[in-house]
Amino acid sequence: MNQGKLRSGRSRIRSIEDGDETLKPMPIALIDHTITPSENSPSLWARSAKVVDYVIVAGSRTRAGAYVAWNCSIETFEGAQFTVRKRYSEFVMLRDMLRETFPRSLASLPTLPPKSVVSKFRPKFLEARRQGLSYFLSCILLNPEFAGSPLVKDFLLNPGDD
Repeated sequence: MNQGKLRSGRSRIRSIEDGDETLKPMPIALIDHTITPSENSPSLWARSAKVVDYVIVAGSRTRAGAYVAWNCSIETFEGAQFTVRKRYSEFVMLRDMLRETFPRSLASLPTLPPKSVVSKFRPKFLEARRQGLSYFLSCILLNPEFAGSPLVKDFLLNPGDD
């Protein structure tokens, strides 16, 4: 029996005796990289990501210039943990850059929680925003396409503006 390989990933088995050709599919290997990533998934490097709390950074007495800084906790597959502090505007810039860089992946790019001028420093609003930012960060870091991007690594590994 003579065997050849097609470009489609199927094996062609040719029987010499009867001249009949049949296509035999190649086996598919499903590997779960969610627990331990392999060298085939280097872009998956974070086990978990969440926004754990926030700090209101004071401006003047009237709160002019005050802003909220969000403490983001990241755990890697190697067990390392680190925390970065980011402003909401930095999340907006990251999302905008990801949207430009990955135009075909917009469906995988979560929205950010809404802005509010009136409720900006109210605890209920801040808690809802924390949950929304945490969801956004998790979706980005647990998606191999986004997580491996230099944009995301730069966002997390370089200090913010505060």
